Amino acid sequence: MARKKVKLAFITNSAARRASLRKRKIGIIKKAEEICTLCDVEACAIIFSSFENDPPEVWPSNLGAQNVITKFRNMPEVEQTKKMANQQSFSRERLDKSEDHLRKQQSDNRQKEVAKIMYGCLDGGDFHHLNLHYLKDLCWFLNKNIKDMTRRIELLKEA
Repeated sequence: MARKKVKLAFITNSAARRASLRKRKIGIIKKAEEICTLCDVEACAIIFSSFENDPPEVWPSNLGAQNVITKFRNMPEVEQTKKMANQQSFSRERLDKSEDHLRKQQSDNRQKEVAKIMYGCLDGGDFHHLNLHYLKDLCWFLNKNIKDMTRRIELLKEA
């Protein structure tokens, strides 16, 4: 059964935060092991704790992590940064995606609204109350539908 999405927020209770860190560290290390085994790649994980007494957790070992980091640093800079993300680029990418999704939704809503107006006019409704913007959209929608129908007729004639 799928779990619901967890809202990410800072855990204010120190004991709960430490317990969550301990559990999540185990999960991250397990995922690193899995990706190495399943995909035959080299990976390492270094987890720094905000708690003063906790040393950094390094997987697979200090030497193994140093080898992976050295290989990474010996790569050309273009290769190093090709798929790298920081908080700013990640946020920008998410924002751009959200804006694209919003534009698409607004366009879909507008088309549905214009279609509703068109069907109302076909049912004998009055369109004299519409402003120029709505009339232009209605004209565009009708032309689009006419083109789609013409294309469909051509396809049916060919078949």
